[in-house]
Amino acid sequence: MRVVFWGTPEFAAPSLRALVGEGHEVVGVVTQPDRPAGRGRKLTPSPIRRIAEVEGIPVLTPDRPKGEPFMTELRALDPEISVVVAYGHILRAEVLDLPPRGSINVHASLLPELRGAAPINWAILRGHEETGVTIMQMDEGMDSGPILLQRPLPIGPDDTASGLFLKLSELGAEALIEALARLALDLGAAQEQDGDRATYAPKLDREMARISWSAAAQEISWHIRGMDSVPGAWSMLKGEPVKLFSPVPLGKGVPQGEEVPPEERVPPGEPMRLGEGVPRVEPVPMVEPAPPGEWQESGDPAGDSEQVRTAPGTVISTDPDRGIEVAAGVGSVLIREVQPPGKRRMAAGDWLRGGGPQPGDRFDKEPPQG
Repeated sequence: MRVVFWGTPEFAAPSLRALVGEGHEVVGVVTQPDRPAGRGRKLTPSPIRRIAEVEGIPVLTPDRPKGEPFMTELRALDPEISVVVAYGHILRAEVLDLPPRGSINVHASLLPELRGAAPINWAILRGHEETGVTIMQMDEGMDSGPILLQRPLPIGPDDTASGLFLKLSELGAEALIEALARLALDLGAAQEQDGDRATYAPKLDREMARISWSAAAQEISWHIRGMDSVPGAWSMLKGEPVKLFSPVPLGKGVPQGEEVPPEERVPPGEPMRLGEGVPRVEPVPMVEPAPPGEWQESGDPAGDSEQVRTAPGTVISTDPDRGIEVAAGVGSVLIREVQPPGKRRMAAGDWLRGGGPQPGDRFDKEPPQG
């Protein structure tokens, strides 16, 4: 087929390479303009533009994909179909409907779940055990078009958003080639989505990435893994932000260093539903923590009272060979990688050997004034 490919980040690269490798005639690429990057803020082309230029494919870089000059360039390419993979702008009907076969999209979730900008992150943030890719026929709605093909992918207990990004980008490329082959042979009809089952995956920002230590250990683990590596889950320690990675949730009665057994894990909460207004995105504790007055400031729980527990965010123990154990609202979390301010990402042990936190220190505690 004569394809116009729309994409910008590295996630779209396997799909473009697959189209070229399978012999499809990619007549043009539409990608976002060069952006400043790096410490020198030098204008840098998108990964998709770099691939297109190597392959000798014409490239269009509009600030916005609209207006008669742009539409004239697009018509001149005479595409049979448009393929859109993480392009970064909403496309109007005149763009979507221009090719005779319309426009299809590679989306990194099993629609109608997780429509929106950050489905890979939110699949982990919400404790899903499975995600996948959907190839859909595009309409003017947000990821609401009919489904052509889906391919599932399990989420492992140590999977992170950055790791799933790589897996789903490759799976999306494979599914795209299969969907195009089925379209060419007119095999199978597209299936309309069930809008009542739709959930939303909003764009992430730095404030969303801040850790809420009063949540259960399993939820905090989901949060840290879901924010890896961008924007990166973080917390304040002694007045400075520290990014935290590679968590292991530990529960009450679980020996040190062992993960909470599946039957003891806090179950996922209900996913957010699409509705009117802006959906709530803050994490919701699944288990009610003790009231603030019943936390002790640091150390192990005092005596035999189950009502006195270590304050959330308190460093319980440190071990260079194991990591940093931090109290949660329920259970605790072992942190195995960190990124202190102004430094590279490193093993927690390297930070501890260089003067990291000590037992009794507390994340997100207000530093002393003066």
